[in-house]
Order: sequence, then structure tokens, then C-alpha cells
Amino acid sequence: MERLTVQDKKEILIRSLKKRYKLQYDAIQPIPYIKDRLYCVDKVFVEGGTEIYVVEGETEVEEGSWVRVDSYKDIFTDPRMIAKRRIIRAEAGYGKSTVTLQLAYDWCNGVNAFEDVEILILLRLRQLNSKISIYQAIKLFLVGPKDPRIKSTDIKDIIESCSSVKVLLDGYDEFPDRDGATESDVGRIITRNLFGNIDVTLTTRYIPKDYDKANTKYVRLVGFDEKARDQYIRKAFIGEDEESIAKIKRALKENPILDDLCQVPLIFVMFSHMTHEKTHFQKFKSVTEFFSYMIQCFHSHLSNKSMDKGAKAYNIEYAVKYKELSKVAFEGLCGENKQLSWRKDGLCTRLGQGFCQHYIAVGILVEEEVSAVTNEQTSATDIQTRTYVSFYHQLFCEWFACFRLVEIVAATIGASELENVLDKVDPFNLQYLYRFTCGISSAAGERIIDYLKSKGDGEKFAILCILEKTGEVDGIKDTVRDLCSSQVDITKSQTRLLQRSTIQLLEIAARYNLPISCVFLGACSPRVDESGLNLIIQSGLSLVILSSLQKLIIFDNNRELTNEELAAILSYSSQCTSLKELELQWYDLPDTIPVESIPSSLKSRNVKVWISDEGVGHRRINLQNCQWQACDECGNLPGEEGFDEERYQSSLEKFDQERSMKLLELDA
Repeated sequence: MERLTVQDKKEILIRSLKKRYKLQYDAIQPIPYIKDRLYCVDKVFVEGGTEIYVVEGETEVEEGSWVRVDSYKDIFTDPRMIAKRRIIRAEAGYGKSTVTLQLAYDWCNGVNAFEDVEILILLRLRQLNSKISIYQAIKLFLVGPKDPRIKSTDIKDIIESCSSVKVLLDGYDEFPDRDGATESDVGRIITRNLFGNIDVTLTTRYIPKDYDKANTKYVRLVGFDEKARDQYIRKAFIGEDEESIAKIKRALKENPILDDLCQVPLIFVMFSHMTHEKTHFQKFKSVTEFFSYMIQCFHSHLSNKSMDKGAKAYNIEYAVKYKELSKVAFEGLCGENKQLSWRKDGLCTRLGQGFCQHYIAVGILVEEEVSAVTNEQTSATDIQTRTYVSFYHQLFCEWFACFRLVEIVAATIGASELENVLDKVDPFNLQYLYRFTCGISSAAGERIIDYLKSKGDGEKFAILCILEKTGEVDGIKDTVRDLCSSQVDITKSQTRLLQRSTIQLLEIAARYNLPISCVFLGACSPRVDESGLNLIIQSGLSLVILSSLQKLIIFDNNRELTNEELAAILSYSSQCTSLKELELQWYDLPDTIPVESIPSSLKSRNVKVWISDEGVGHRRINLQNCQWQACDECGNLPGEEGFDEERYQSSLEKFDQERSMKLLELDA
């Protein structure tokens, strides 16, 4: 056999990698139960919200802010992201794995940010464990254990000979030995004790406990806004007429309760494809109702296929009797040993072989090969694999777990015993487990809602659970009306769950034309997205146009507001058709505002736009000439109702002093 050089082996490795990645990126499956309809990732990939964390200055305590970028490519090309380590963080279903497949497509086809990269290594961390070396993993999962031309030791030499290598480690939160005491190659890579000079990007739901903080850049994916949804529909259903596209968009608009759920790209993709398949798509009153319908669609599709000649018979019992699966799901989410995947042989023993295969065929469960290395000295050709099974998405796991939670809640006696149970079920990570439980059992829902109301930040989330329990917006209208009759706060210090719950309630109020007295955005650095239809706050959540909002207050004392940012906020405000007042607190605002920045609707409605600042005096924009002028502490001008002369004079004095100082600075 002819002796191969390192260059020969490099070419073999590159061909093997491209062959493997093509199999992966050509097999995108928008609806898991339709296994015979696959897409290339480049045909359906649409940019969701991508943000990078930018640190300003070099102070001892570095503080930064999240900045929206135009494309996933900016993760690697933006000068602010130059580093050897990156962490892409996002919730389940927000497209972390899809981004890595798009990058693999780019590399294989010589386009975009990866066109000059010699070798791209993309590994799914859920397939690995601490005993397998990174080189063994590449050999096993990317080259193939049966190819005799390249050994795992060769891969090390090949990588060291390359001028440019990028590594993508996908799904650290699914790595079996994450944050473990056992040192692994994955852990050494994250801390830069291995592959120190190689560009490595990690995707995960949460930040590792130990990593190279000083040399790591951060990215987060924040889901689909309205613009991204529209792009996906047009890209995925290319060739369809405008009416077909409008039908999908109409189905979503008619289901406002699903708006938050459909910010999750994976769920929106399923929703749009399912809508496209149906001649009639019903209106849902709750996410529980929607998810129940979706599960029915999964089973119905397999049932219909079973009628084909030679197809396996469909067992209706599997669709209605899933008590043990519910226990497995709940233990995985809330048990002492949390896990989201299980060995197939063990799961089949517990659930029954026929049941397990049925749910894999339906698409609710998926299977994957995982390394079974138990010895660090095992050669790559001798490594065995085992089949593991997981839910298609965590939301499916939460759906089945909710049936077990209903049983557990029913078995508890008194509020104290219930609290002991629910204190272990974190609503921040498992909000839909709570909502589904309230939706399928009114009795369990009542007790859970009482529990949530007793918690400091639980009241607003409890209202959403009430909506799930009743299935009727009418049942919460009075509660939402009362909530919105006084100032509603969304602040940086709030949990993301509280922010999300508050935003959903505001959107329900606007949808049903319930007056929203005032919304206060506190130190959460809001900005307007490209569509101009959403305010994005620092946590990445978006606030759509609120047609019934009467007053908006934005507070942020830690940054300067540019003319462009002010124009965007004014544009958003102008579309809130009931808005009477926009108050900006402690912002450093530009001295003059371009006339074109003031939307005509703000002028015609004479919306009060002003800055509240005790230090330099309260100021208000004259919407006609776009100049600042002094006002009292409530934004009123002389002659207006409620005008306070004394406060106005104090503000005028400070305003004149500030203006004089700026004129002196200009002269200097």
C-alpha cells in the first residue's frame, strides 16, 4: 500500500468532512413527522435575531451591551468579535444547531466567512463523553471508523499542519460530562488548554462554569421577529402565490396567544409548514390547545401512512396511553438526575419496544448514535456506539411531563406540601410545563396559580396560567385591565420570565383594545429593530407596537442617545396610535433633531415628547421646529393644563446654564 503524506491525508480528511456535512445540511426536516420531505439548510435558513456583546473601554470593571448585527456571518467577521473563543448562547429551538449547519454549508461551498478556512470541524457534543479524545471523535463521527487511511493520530498531525482551522462544538448543555470533575478534551478546549491557537466556537443554552473568560466573545440568538418570519415563509415556500403566503401569515395573526411561542424559530417553522399543509387552520385560544393539536397532527400523519399497502399497522393505544412516558419526561426535567436523552435499549425496556418505536416513527422522539468509550486508550476503530433517544424539542418533553405534574399536584395535601414540590420546578426554564399543566387540568391549575401568586414575581406569570386554565381571554380581561390601569414596569433587574410575562400581557391588552396607562422601560437599553415594528430590550425580548398605550417612559442614565436611535424610538412611538406622551429620563440627547426625524403623526396628535433631567433642566421637543425648550417637571409648557410656573422657572434656569456652557465649549 502506497505510503500517504500528511498532505494526502489532509485531502482525504477534507473530502470526508464535506461528505459528512452535506448529509447533515441536506437533511433539514421542518416537520419531524414528514420524514420524506428534506431541505438543504441554505434553502430554508433565515436570519433570526443575532446579537454580540460589546465591551466599551478598558476599565477595571468592564461593562458592555448587546448589539444587534445584520447577519450570522458577523459572528466571525465583525472586528469586535476577533477572538480564539466564542460562545453562542440561546434557548432550545432558537437555531444554534441550524447556524452551525449553515456555516458547514458555507465552508463546503466556499462562501461567506468560512471560504478561506482549510478545515472546519463540527461536532455534536451530545454524541461524546469525557473518555473520548477530540481526535477519536473526529475519526468516529466525521471520517468513519472503517476508513483505514486516516487514524486519530493522523488527524492531530493534519490539524497542526493547517494554516486555518475552525472548530464548532455544538450543544455544550447536552454534553454528558459538562462542568464535571472529570477532565475531558472538550473541557480543555473551552479553557484553552487544548487547541489554544485554534478558533473555537461553542453553542449552548448556558455558560460553562469554567472557561477562558479573558479571551471569549459572546453571541446570543433571540429568535424570529415579524420580518424574519416573513422571510422564512417566502424562502421556504418559494413559487407559492401571494395568497398562499398570506394564508400562513393570517393564521398567525389570528392566533395572538401564539406570538411568543412562534418567536422560537423551530416552533414557527413547524407552525408555518403545518398551516401550509391544511386547507383550514383553526384559531387557538391557548398554547395548550395549539400544542394538543400539533401532537394530534403528528399521530394523524402516521395513522394515515399506515393505510398504505404494506405499511405497519397503527396502534391507537400508543397515542392515548403514555403514562410511563410522562414519568420519564418529568424525571428528565425535574428529577434529581436531570437528563434529556436516554439509552434506547433502557428506554424500550421501560416503555415497551412497540411504544418506543411508535413515538420514533411519529417524530416526537428522535434517535442518535453516541460514543460508548469507557477507556481513554480505546482506538478509534474499536470505539463502539450506542443509540440514545431524546424528545424532538424540550417543549415536547414539557408537554408530556405536564401530565405527570397533574398527578403529583393532585397527590399533595395542603399549600406547604405543594410548595415543596413546585419549588423544584423552575418556571424560568420550564414556563410551558406550568402553562400546559394549567391548561389540561383546571383543578391542578387553580392550585398552581395560587402558588405562583404567593411568589414575589409570580403574579404576572400567574395571569398567563389563568389564560391557559380558562382558554378564554375574557376570563383575564378584567385582571389585565386592572394591571394596565397603572404604570407597568419592565426593568433590567427583572427575571427574563417576568419580562416575558409582562410583555405578553401588554400585547393581549393592546390586541383587545384595553387601555395601557403607562409602560416604564428601566435601564434595559431599548432599541427598535429593522422593521420599526418592535422595541428590543437588553434581554433580547421584543415589544411589538402597542396600539392602546397612552404613555411610554424610557429610563437609561448610562448612555448617550444618538439622533438615529432617537428617530427610531420616535418612529415606534408614532405607530402606538393612542400614545399621548413619551418621556425620556436621564438620557444625554443631541442638541438639535433633524426635521425628518419627527413623524407627521406625532405632530398631528401633538404627542408630548420630553426629557426629565433634574441636573440640566426638563426639556421638551418642539415638534414644529425640532428644537428643545424648557418645560416643568411634568413636561408641560406655559399655558398647558397642569403647568407649574415655579418648577418651570427652575428648569428654565438650568436649561439656559447648560446651553451657555455648550456654546462656550463650541467657541473654545
